[in-house]
Amino acid sequence: VQATTHYQDYELIGKLASELGTAMKGLDINQISLEERMQERGW
Repeated sequence: VQATTHYQDYELIGKLASELGTAMKGLDINQISLEERMQERGW
């Protein structure tokens, strides 16, 4: 929220970005059973 409000304050954006931590890990679609998938992907 602060980054959106103060999008022109580049020093604050840099400070906030450095406090984010690591990104969330994703899952390979093949690791999720058909029953647990919310939707099949692709065409």
